[in-house]
Amino acid sequence: MRMLFFWLVVLFACPTLILLYRASHDQDIESLPWYEFEELLTSDRVQDATVVEDPSSGYMIKVVRGAYWPANVEIGDKTALVKYKAKVVLTESLLDLLREHTEYKAEQNSNLLSSILLSLLPILILVGLIYFLFSRQLKAAGRGALQFGKSRARMMNPSQEKVTFKDVSGITEAKEEMHEIIEYLRDPGKFQKLGGRIPKGVLMVGPPGSGKTLMARAIAGEADVPFFSISGSDFVEMFVGVGASRVRDMFEEGKRHAPCLVFIDEIDAVGRSRFSGIGGGHDEREQTLNALLVEMDGFETNSGIIVIAATNRPDVLDPALLRPGRFDRQIRIDLPDVNGRLGILMLHAKKIKLAGGVDLGLIARGTPGFSGADLANLINEAALLAARNAKEAVELVDMEEARDKVAWGKERRSRKIDERDRQVTAYHEAGHALTGIFCRNGIPLHKITIIPRGVAYLGATMHLPEQDRYTHSRSELLDELAMLMGGRVAERLVFGEVTSGAAADIRQATDIARKMVCQWGMSETIGPLSYAGREDHIFLGRDITRSEDFSPETAREIDLEIRRLIGETEQRVVASLTQNRSKLELLAKTLLEVETLTAQQVYALLGMDFTPMAGVVYDASGDGDDGAKPPPIPDETATTTGS
Repeated sequence: MRMLFFWLVVLFACPTLILLYRASHDQDIESLPWYEFEELLTSDRVQDATVVEDPSSGYMIKVVRGAYWPANVEIGDKTALVKYKAKVVLTESLLDLLREHTEYKAEQNSNLLSSILLSLLPILILVGLIYFLFSRQLKAAGRGALQFGKSRARMMNPSQEKVTFKDVSGITEAKEEMHEIIEYLRDPGKFQKLGGRIPKGVLMVGPPGSGKTLMARAIAGEADVPFFSISGSDFVEMFVGVGASRVRDMFEEGKRHAPCLVFIDEIDAVGRSRFSGIGGGHDEREQTLNALLVEMDGFETNSGIIVIAATNRPDVLDPALLRPGRFDRQIRIDLPDVNGRLGILMLHAKKIKLAGGVDLGLIARGTPGFSGADLANLINEAALLAARNAKEAVELVDMEEARDKVAWGKERRSRKIDERDRQVTAYHEAGHALTGIFCRNGIPLHKITIIPRGVAYLGATMHLPEQDRYTHSRSELLDELAMLMGGRVAERLVFGEVTSGAAADIRQATDIARKMVCQWGMSETIGPLSYAGREDHIFLGRDITRSEDFSPETAREIDLEIRRLIGETEQRVVASLTQNRSKLELLAKTLLEVETLTAQQVYALLGMDFTPMAGVVYDASGDGDDGAKPPPIPDETATTTGS
């Protein structure tokens, strides 16, 4: 934008300077009518006359320039000469007068170039502006007008910041599979002597932030072969055929540097499934995809080129792209488990100054469902928080506050809340906490708070698991339902009515109960049958209509069974909280005073024995702020219920 502004100023300043020059040059020249010029000529008062050829004045009309003596001065006084110009019709009689009374000469207009420039300047400005804008588009589309179809893959420079497998944690199996490919490139004979061949393509699949691009950078750092990196969107342009040409050029460049690795990030931008719409069509994206399919496993072999691609949308990729011979191997990069999260935290914690006693294992246990990018953001937020508070090092309280901020948002202590809303929130969270304490298979309590966070949270009850869980028994799920219903039941017992604060709890409880009935066979009435329905991604034109796999009668039985499970659980919670009403009142009133209670403080307040979790350091002062991000149900390892 600055360059455009600069050239516009230059183009518009040129005619202005020319006009100013001509105006300053002609300001002391007197314009004479043709008859006055003839009178001065016949009275011998014209010293010299120059006929200037000016095409703009017409074929017969000429401009005469020179100097003359005014009538009131003596002829011959050169100090009194006055410059003049006169536009005349150059006839034979006028030429005779010029020959008789003065020596004249003819010359071209000295301002002819400026006149031509002024006449052509608007056209030049328009053409220059169009070329300037168009050249920027050409550079954005390729590397010039004649290089649209050239590959935009960038070869990794070894002098750049080098990332290796030591900088990647939490995805051990993926590292092992990728390390096998690197070993093949270093020593192909080791694998070929048994008749094996290396996969032509490797597709890394995983949710956003799980480390796919970081893994590709680590491969580039580990490999001793050329590594080309390109994004899927770099193939798609507004010009027809550019994408396919870039694919072909990319593989041609790879052949010249074979053996090599080619990394395509976000391949779903160019590899989406064909025939996904109603009717026919052959657009630019399909041409690019066809070229990619041919190059990866076409008639001509591209030995020595291994394509690595990454996507978080494998459901939209074309089946022809996923078949063996193209992407032979798919590597699933999932969210890290507790050990993986600990490793990631330790890697990022090397970049900051940690205080003594910071337990990263506690942070790892309290962040189920966090991706590697979330954990990196957590470390950065903790460092920023410690810096704002002028601390010498990052403390555990900073890490915990950063975790809660990443998961739910910043504390909103300035948010004005009605006193009745505070009371409802306190009893709601107390109901969650008490129900969890009295559930035999419940997840251990970690903290209760009624401090608002973000937009939706007025308070939260956080449970911290001892370890990641991948399966759930029926009794554990029933206790999970009870913990979710505890807040709503507490509101009804104390205030005689319920509020909208339990909306998320009801939705989560309904989802668990439905999966217990329809997917996990935990209902004696329905039995071990699956009524989950189809959950595949719907492509327009492929699955434009959906139908359930069971009859309306079965659907009614499912609804009744879900209602029975939640209803019986609610009655169990009502009986438990009614029996422990005094503890509910005590816990809620204490929350209204201190706003946040740790698990150790809750057990001490209720006069109950507290068994600390192995390896967890509890903050008895209540200044610590810890929590766990709620992952999707039912594959959750931590539970957070809030109002």
